Amino acid sequence: MTWRLVVLWGLCVLLLLGAEGSSYEGRTVTFHRTQQDESQGEARARPRRDTSTSSSGTPRPSHGPPFTSCRTPLTPAEHEVLDDNTHETGFNGDDGSYVILTWVGDGTGVVLVLSTFSAPIDTFLEGGSSRVYRSTDYGKSFHDISDRINNTFIREEFGVSVGPGSSVILTADIPVVDHRGGIIFTSTDAGATFKFIQLPFHLVQPVTYHFLNPDYLVALSIDGGLWLSLDFGAKWTKVHDGVHSFSWGAGINLFFSYSRTEAVEAEERGDLVLKRTTDLGKTFTIIHEDIFSFGYIGAFLFFSVMEDPRSPRVMYFSSDQGDTFSRALLPSASTEQFYSILDGDEEMLFMHVDNPGDTFFGTMYTSDDRGILFSKSLERHLFDGHRKSDFTNITSLRGVYLTNKLDEDGRIRSVISFNRGGSWRQLNKPDNVECGKQVKNCNLHIHGEHSRNNRIVPMLALSEPTAIGLVIAHGTVGDSLSSSQHPDVFVSSDGGYNWRGTLRGTHHYSILDSGGLIVAVEAQREGQVKTIKFSTDEGQCWKSYNFTEQPFFFAGLASEPGTKAMNVSVWGFRPEEDGQPMWVAVTIDFQSLITRECNDQDYEEWLAHSTDEKDLERNGCVLGAKETYRRLKKQSVCRNGKGFVVSKKQSPCQCTREDYLCDYGYYRHVNTSDCVRQSSAPNKTLELCLNGEEDELLTAGYRKVPSDRCEGGFSPQLAMQTVIRPCGVKPSAGPPARSSSPVTHFDTPRERLVLILVCAGAGLIVLVAIVSAVLAVKRVVYRNRTPAYRFSNLQLQDDENSITADLQSATSSNGTACQQDSDDDLLE
Repeated sequence: MTWRLVVLWGLCVLLLLGAEGSSYEGRTVTFHRTQQDESQGEARARPRRDTSTSSSGTPRPSHGPPFTSCRTPLTPAEHEVLDDNTHETGFNGDDGSYVILTWVGDGTGVVLVLSTFSAPIDTFLEGGSSRVYRSTDYGKSFHDISDRINNTFIREEFGVSVGPGSSVILTADIPVVDHRGGIIFTSTDAGATFKFIQLPFHLVQPVTYHFLNPDYLVALSIDGGLWLSLDFGAKWTKVHDGVHSFSWGAGINLFFSYSRTEAVEAEERGDLVLKRTTDLGKTFTIIHEDIFSFGYIGAFLFFSVMEDPRSPRVMYFSSDQGDTFSRALLPSASTEQFYSILDGDEEMLFMHVDNPGDTFFGTMYTSDDRGILFSKSLERHLFDGHRKSDFTNITSLRGVYLTNKLDEDGRIRSVISFNRGGSWRQLNKPDNVECGKQVKNCNLHIHGEHSRNNRIVPMLALSEPTAIGLVIAHGTVGDSLSSSQHPDVFVSSDGGYNWRGTLRGTHHYSILDSGGLIVAVEAQREGQVKTIKFSTDEGQCWKSYNFTEQPFFFAGLASEPGTKAMNVSVWGFRPEEDGQPMWVAVTIDFQSLITRECNDQDYEEWLAHSTDEKDLERNGCVLGAKETYRRLKKQSVCRNGKGFVVSKKQSPCQCTREDYLCDYGYYRHVNTSDCVRQSSAPNKTLELCLNGEEDELLTAGYRKVPSDRCEGGFSPQLAMQTVIRPCGVKPSAGPPARSSSPVTHFDTPRERLVLILVCAGAGLIVLVAIVSAVLAVKRVVYRNRTPAYRFSNLQLQDDENSITADLQSATSSNGTACQQDSDDDLLE
């Protein structure tokens, strides 16, 4: 999976999720230095902490309820070991405004650093050029390899592309005029050597890898041509014209939308055609016409369509790579709402449907395994003015999701689900924090994307699949999320059930050694840094180390993807005596400090979701199964190592109501766990025309949570039944019964002709009447059952676990953006 991060001093930070489902471990981090930073230099001063108001006269945030966490000083021996294994690199004479870091391969230790500008004009104004540096020791030392790409200028927008294995692509920036095509440099040995390739076209965006095969490349040219290469860029073939966007699907399926005309506004009018190729451009299949946009997430292909010029757009889903598709049904929606897909995998989707108007909230729904029937999961789900939600997948424990809701009193409160959206509840109060008597409800509330957009916190909640149960997040304790209270850092070791305060104030943090080591640097928005904190017991105790004698302005933390590394790099820049800033990277290797390899005695068996030890049969049952993990004891100071693999044992549980979601047209009663039928859906039978067949669904209001593994136990009283027949074809009434009435015969040709004409006329009249009745009924049925939806652009929620400083003013390829508008009034 490829990650990209941009730091813009004093403005914004944006983290973009790259190739979804990629198996390779590549991550790119981009740091940006602006002229404002350079001109201020050392004139910046740390803001005084004793001021009660800001320069604008607004009250400064106060500290939340107090808590204490363990602080242990370094011993002289530990300090000496860290000094011997801390490596500082100053990039003297490098005047690039961007520094782009890329890890290549898995465990190779190779880091490529590209120093460049945002546009070629900068090079002429400032006399600079692109430089490429390479490290083979995890960033401890760097070598200038600019001559390997002929000192060619590389634009920040294209940067460095890393694919499966050790493949790397650098895209040169050259003028379109007088050049028939662009230039790329390719490498198959992690940047040790590069190959010059002249393209027959100019790129409009970076080259896209196939997620498994690095030889398969897709590119989009500035004139809308879709190009394919099957030999890692050596040869290119144009496979289609007029293409607007594309996406890899499963296997070698490639989806793309194109316009039959050259009209720029085709996408706005919904005039695009969605196509698929299953043989790398040899043949094509039209999936649907008149679409606005499309996307691919998990195993679901989705696209928006205007079925009638006078009607709003609607959404369709396919779970079989576009072979069949069906219109999604979302209950209780109106024509003024938009959608945002929050998360998804092969089994289900989370979707937000916004409320009409500027309410800043909507309703979250979860889908069935076909992506067609959606059920209500959470009401009043927060979705701020930037169309960003606080929805977060806690990847360190199966089935856990965290988000914020805007309650009727106008306050934002955090809720968490441990069963994939089946139910939500507020977070427990941290163990080491007490609220005052004036606080009615004392809970932990987590800062999310809304807070980061407003520069209240520098990064979001962080969890990793290899660090079982570990969650690190910024939050406040009280009745609701508060902008009048300084955020602090909190840690959970059991996937979000229990928390404890661990660090006062905002920090940048990262997980190393599969959770065996956590590092953090205090956020200094206007100050300089020189200290890193680290913990070997999941944040219970911390030690501090001064990694440099000369502080510098902080840009971000950078560590090898996968959380198995033992070293971390602190990046920033330091003003020099001549007034020019110098990029600085300090890499700290903790492997020499924590030298002992973990053994069996350092691990424990841990039952996930264990909340009720009295009920041994049900304790730990979530999503129909008990999961027991082998994980490191907190008191064990040792290395998990690069070879660490998560180990778990799983056993099924008996089914209960908690293993079921409320089906289409049903909602979960507030005071019970029963699914109650909505007043707008009075019938238990739901007839849908899906994929050219009519599904008649008979339901008791429950459906099993996707991926739930329970067996036996609770079963809805009325089992789900499905009768499938071709749309519009009703079951035959059977052979006609014999009649004892006299029979009239028509024997002559004249009589037969009259009979034929009369029957034909009568049949035509009956047919017209039937068609009119069917159309009228369908209009009534669909007016009552299937709402129409107004689509803005399809919005695919980023999975953003940033490891660096503030927010960034930029727009990603999926349409999300950070803006300077403030919605602080939502935080009270």
